[in-house]
Amino acid sequence: MHIVVVDSSRVVLKIIADLLEPRGHVVKVFTDSEAALAFVTETPAVHVLMTSLEVRPLSGLELCWSARLLAESKRPLHIIAMSSAQNARNLAEALDSGADDFIEKPPGPDALYARLRAAERLTSMQEELIRLAETDPLTGLLNRRAFFARAQEAARRVGAHGRLCAILADIDHFKRINDTQGHDIGDAVLQAVAKIFGAEGIVGRLGGEEFAILLPHHALEQGEAFASRLRVLVAEQRVRGSRGPVRLTCSFGVSEWSEGETIEGLLKRADIALYEAKTTGRDRVVSAATDIILARAG
Repeated sequence: MHIVVVDSSRVVLKIIADLLEPRGHVVKVFTDSEAALAFVTETPAVHVLMTSLEVRPLSGLELCWSARLLAESKRPLHIIAMSSAQNARNLAEALDSGADDFIEKPPGPDALYARLRAAERLTSMQEELIRLAETDPLTGLLNRRAFFARAQEAARRVGAHGRLCAILADIDHFKRINDTQGHDIGDAVLQAVAKIFGAEGIVGRLGGEEFAILLPHHALEQGEAFASRLRVLVAEQRVRGSRGPVRLTCSFGVSEWSEGETIEGLLKRADIALYEAKTTGRDRVVSAATDIILARAG
């Protein structure tokens, strides 16, 4: 596991690291609690935070609280508070501040290993619960809620002047496939398309036969090229149906992030482009920036 340990004493940090690293754990140590919190925030691989209550500039209780708010339902994180003065008040304050466990410092090997085994079990369960809450059960892609949450985070990371491209895709004539081939074949079609779409970017099933792809650090031209490759891959796909192979096509709408825009606005423009693709022949890629303007001008 990836473990962050925070203590004002480098001796205590070395003792804990020497106990954990030979057992295969990745250990990052800090004497500065603010630096530790920043590292945990930016490093989702960290699953365990061990912090003394006697740290600065954030106190151990403040660090526990901030880390717990950071984790919430978004990521698995097990917090172990440490104190050289183990008493009922310290224990209660640590648990009330978001800690999951409490250990005396410096910890003995047996107590430390037992707590980390418990942490591994609990974070594994948390990870599975988060996965189930975020995943569309049929396709394995992000569900609508999780997609928008990831999209908001991606927008925050690229910033107002960064590059971000959105693609909305819709399976052409999906209702007809369902009606003529049956829902089992319709489900197989959704799974086949999801497998093609899920290779890159932030990908979600928004509902029915509609999918969304977000490409951080991609300009519009790159998004168009990406959507065009997906269009070809879908057109080459065949799904075994009750009446022979089912041929698939998808329509795509592409939009690019602009300064001051929201994720909702970005996807809305992609949706307008997708509508244009559906109403002008299907099995094509339409850009929100150029194709719609030209089509409407004509």
